Amino acid sequence: MLRRTLLAAAPLLAAPSILRAQGTAASWAPTGTVRIIVPFPAGGTTDILARLYAQRLTETLGQSVVVENRGGGGGSIGADVVAKANPDGQTLLFHNLTFSTTTAALEFVNRAPHSIERDFAPISLGANVPMMLLVHPSVPANNLRDFADWARAQNPPPFYGSTGPGSTINLIGEVLKRDGRFNMEHVPFRGAAPLVQDMLAGRIQFGGDQLSSSLQHIRGGALKPLGTLAVSRARVLPDIPTVREQGFPNAELLGWNGFFAPARTPEAVLARLHAEIAAAARHPPLAARIEELGAEPGGNSIAEFTQQVHGQIAAVRPLVRELRMQVE
Repeated sequence: MLRRTLLAAAPLLAAPSILRAQGTAASWAPTGTVRIIVPFPAGGTTDILARLYAQRLTETLGQSVVVENRGGGGGSIGADVVAKANPDGQTLLFHNLTFSTTTAALEFVNRAPHSIERDFAPISLGANVPMMLLVHPSVPANNLRDFADWARAQNPPPFYGSTGPGSTINLIGEVLKRDGRFNMEHVPFRGAAPLVQDMLAGRIQFGGDQLSSSLQHIRGGALKPLGTLAVSRARVLPDIPTVREQGFPNAELLGWNGFFAPARTPEAVLARLHAEIAAAARHPPLAARIEELGAEPGGNSIAEFTQQVHGQIAAVRPLVRELRMQVE
């Protein structure tokens, strides 16, 4: 069952180097501008959160911390920039749960440019962010069962959008089609922001987004939420049921955003970066802003974040193979 494997994956033992990194004195300091690569266009939740952290880290690291958007490939293009960057702490990746689904899909077709486990050093969770399934208000459905009934009757079938082949919503869309016995046509985008814009215009009937960037559209009635992928209902939208509550347990998936460095980054560098990111997550103004977006501030340990990310991709891989997801 997807919930069991994704949310309760077997604990991974923290590597000794990870444990040493967290105990290393924070002696490293950046020597110039630090780049945070966001592998999606500007305007989505991952971009918004990265910029909030960049502002605070600029203050605490004593160097400019800038966000650079490198969209495309479901997040794989920007991620590969970091995988191949000099492991000196000056180039970081801020990614989300699509990291695991896209990488697993690329592995399935033997086209993965990098390995999450081999080529990246997880640093810390930035925020846990619920994923919402959304429809345009013209769709006559208020829950997933109603949507499945409506979609089944459409000829041609409705469109659903995702942030790219192999992305989280691509995976969830295929799970819903299989379990709900209906059809949709997949339309990939380079990021959540252009996807949401096409949903707002009614060109895409169904899609998904992290709650932080879609909340304003939901509250304004421009988008209609059908369910959350999380284990429990979103605090800011308590009337919207989870996918499990609606009979789609295989679509349950924990949303997250977090920081990575290239593999082989020295332990002292990881220790300093982790200390500053964790402190930023606890900084009251930043934490309050994250919570206003419907998210939960991060700041967990290197070992905990490593377990979370590695456990998720290990659980996603069998599902990708089962659905035979193709990355064009």
